[in-house]
Amino acid sequence: MALQKVGLNKVTLANNEQIAYREREGGEQIVILVHGNMTSSKHWDVLIDALDPKYKVFAPDLRGFGESTYNERVTGIRDFSEDLHGFIEALGLKDFHLVGWSTGGAICMQYVADHPGKCEKLVLLASASTRGYPFFGTKEDGSPDLEHRLQTIEDVEQDAGKTIPMQGLYDTKNRDGLKAVWNAVIYTHNQPDAAKYDEYVDDMLTQRNLADVYHSLNTFNISPHHNDVNEGTDQAKDIDIPVLVLRGDRDYVVTAQMTEEIMEDLGDNAAFISLKDMGHSPLVDNLDKLTKTIENFLA
Repeated sequence: MALQKVGLNKVTLANNEQIAYREREGGEQIVILVHGNMTSSKHWDVLIDALDPKYKVFAPDLRGFGESTYNERVTGIRDFSEDLHGFIEALGLKDFHLVGWSTGGAICMQYVADHPGKCEKLVLLASASTRGYPFFGTKEDGSPDLEHRLQTIEDVEQDAGKTIPMQGLYDTKNRDGLKAVWNAVIYTHNQPDAAKYDEYVDDMLTQRNLADVYHSLNTFNISPHHNDVNEGTDQAKDIDIPVLVLRGDRDYVVTAQMTEEIMEDLGDNAAFISLKDMGHSPLVDNLDKLTKTIENFLA
């Protein structure tokens, strides 16, 4: 199959943030790919190439990632989802499918809950829970203090050196350190080839909002439950479109419990498929199986 042409474009939103995005030629069915933390649209490259030519594909860089601006700090997942809404409106996209990976899953869920009637189907790939992604303080021995969940952005920033060692790797542009972390928790089965891995690390280092994203994940909660930071908005029930929930059985970032929370909160609209021998990056672990699974659901 010949590769479809992919272009990198930019659009300015009403809030004056400029969003960069990859656009792949294709048919009339539109798929929008929303990346997660420590990535950008660049990390979707292999899936963008692999998806059937009948799909026209858009993959934005979220605010503060990749080639997009970061003029105003985000304070929660809804800031990202409203950027997504602005992006969709600016390009005049309709009758589309959303695929959200990790943090992108939370963003897509918030978008669908807030803007009904826009998205036809939703794929949650290794997604954060409907109840957020918890971040805890750190004990003196360096282990997580599971009795002390961080509450505010100030908590996150003050504990960043311990709770978020990634911040130090970013600040010092420690490429080997970033690879070591990804090999330990993300590329737990397969790794990209050396050249592409270097491109991905270059891309990781474009992120300018690590603590803000952690705080946004920690406080996200569209469930009907309290998540030890705040009461849920109970918006999960407003997601009334078909949802496919995917999690690799080797995922060391998103736990099985988080996926179970998604399934419980979304109810009968959601179907779950476990991805065998895949971790937090199924695109690298088994691209062919992932692509077929997504396409079967969207068909």
